[in-house]
Amino acid sequence: MTSTSDDDTSGLDWAKLRGMGALAEKMGIEWVEFTVERCVATMPVEGNTQPVGLLHGGAYVVLGESLGSMAANLHAGAGRLAVGIDINATHTRSATSGVVTGVCTPIHLGRSLTVHEIAVSDEQGRRCSTIRITNMIKDAPAA
Repeated sequence: MTSTSDDDTSGLDWAKLRGMGALAEKMGIEWVEFTVERCVATMPVEGNTQPVGLLHGGAYVVLGESLGSMAANLHAGAGRLAVGIDINATHTRSATSGVVTGVCTPIHLGRSLTVHEIAVSDEQGRRCSTIRITNMIKDAPAA
């Protein structure tokens, strides 16, 4: 699926109009690129650290889930809703300053399930975390 709705709204415009949710906004996540094939967002390390100054592992997961769930909803299309049913993360490096960038790519885009991988890297391009999320696609509830 490449369109976001019945109009010509771009994926990035669609994501910005939809919003990312209160938690992602509090964490400072910002969309950079948004298509079915690739979504990119950044998040500051400052304000999202654990007591010893490292980016909190849960912050990586919030970035990953924000990207993967929104990408699945873009794929699902109008009248359908994607909801997360599984997520896992492997943290391989610690970010301590600057911003991290999450790049979300699909592994599987089906009619009822999607699977996305999110690679989160620091400003030097070193991978810090790899997140995989599975979303179930269902009909959206009636308004």
